[in-house]
Amino acid sequence: PVPTSRQLISLYTMVQNPNMTYSGISDLVVLPPLWVRCDGSDPQHTCWIGAEPLKAGNKVTGVNIYMVSCDGPTADKTRFANLEELKKEHKIRHHSSLVTTKGFARYELIAAAAIEDTIAESESNIYVDITWNGVDKILETPPLVSAATLNIALESGDPRSPVFQLYRELQFLLALAEGLKTGVTEWPEPSESESALKLVQEFLTDLKKKLDGDCVSGNKSEREKIKCDTAAVDSCIKSIFGERGDLDFTEQLWCKMKGKCVSSYQELIECFTLVIKSLELGEIQPWIHQGSSSFLSQLIQQSYHGKMEDVPLSDITPNQMLLEIGLEKMKKDYVSFFIGEPDTCSLLFQDYFISTSVDLQEQVHRVQKLHHMLEIMVSCTGLLQFRHENLFPLTQICMQYYKENPLNEKHVFQLPIRPALVKKFYQNDNPEIWKVEISSGHGQKEVKTTWQVSTNAPVEHGTANNSGGLFSDSTVNGSSEERLYFITMTQCSQVQFT
Repeated sequence: PVPTSRQLISLYTMVQNPNMTYSGISDLVVLPPLWVRCDGSDPQHTCWIGAEPLKAGNKVTGVNIYMVSCDGPTADKTRFANLEELKKEHKIRHHSSLVTTKGFARYELIAAAAIEDTIAESESNIYVDITWNGVDKILETPPLVSAATLNIALESGDPRSPVFQLYRELQFLLALAEGLKTGVTEWPEPSESESALKLVQEFLTDLKKKLDGDCVSGNKSEREKIKCDTAAVDSCIKSIFGERGDLDFTEQLWCKMKGKCVSSYQELIECFTLVIKSLELGEIQPWIHQGSSSFLSQLIQQSYHGKMEDVPLSDITPNQMLLEIGLEKMKKDYVSFFIGEPDTCSLLFQDYFISTSVDLQEQVHRVQKLHHMLEIMVSCTGLLQFRHENLFPLTQICMQYYKENPLNEKHVFQLPIRPALVKKFYQNDNPEIWKVEISSGHGQKEVKTTWQVSTNAPVEHGTANNSGGLFSDSTVNGSSEERLYFITMTQCSQVQFT
């Protein structure tokens, strides 16, 4: 209850006061800040009362006491505060003639930028935080001279992402890696398309007719499918990521066997048996990338000299062979994108993301990081129309984080930007949070009054409805859909002991 909370804060203040000698405490100890959660039963709906000591060295000179009230949710803007009245009340309470104001606003951009039903329900979010000095009115749109920070938290795997097919490819790679660890591989359900064995047989037959090593990336129907899959994607996204035109033999082989093509361990053995037999008989002389280090690439290099080691296709060997060629192929896929961004490749080639000096499991983990970074770049390019000068610093931030931390798709990447870069996405939109901070005094004498509206309840208690992002059913101020806001007010009082 609020009265009990006030009493507790009063006792805390008295104990901290060095002038209260009758408290029976000889050696005063600086207590940590105290915050009391209230039931909001008073007319102001007080939800928190806090006290924080002011210190000069080891001596307590005073206490700041805070009152936090919360009301709502409401769409009735007549219940919103008036800025001039807030400033006047602050001046009276703190006996100040001069106050400064600072604004803060948060806008969600992923919903504002996306076409309806483009973004699936997930933890993904792109929002911008904007701060500025000199607020003129409540809920004003931030001026272009504000400081802005873009915040990006993105989950991979949205079916409507332009790189979703690459994501599915990555999932198959992860299944192979997990199978090597556990000894049990989760093979995908066979699809209605042709089997991997038939695709590999056709691929080898075609190569036998082309001993000059001319490699074609996929057949006509596959190329048409790629076109069909990307037909609905905006042109700026289509140019971001497409299938490479320089796939070597092992990479094309991976394309025949990945996903829902190889559906069993036995079929995997049969596919590799065909390949190795063709190499041993000299029926094919496939081209591979220089520097390719997979076991299959080593066998191909041996076949150039007509002498190959025996390969027992048993135990984990077939799985590892497939994982290796898939890993090499996908590394080159991601590198081809980041090389497309000038100056970015130098960061990529610092022998971390594409290193082969670590074990296969760690290599797969780093490829996951590359995919997450790619999803972020694609989203910023497609949804926000970012150009290279904006993507490059964001790429640096992501790479630096992932060189030091494990994969974390809930991590919020932050990029300082100019508000003008994203203004068109929020200028006609309602903010998720809008706040004004009125302050006076300096140093320890500084005191603040904060007024805020937010679509989500700022506290877990004391409000009628804690769900955020709501809209009212009734018509308010002529609009049939008004945003519901929680109103939060924080007032400060300062008690000086000296």
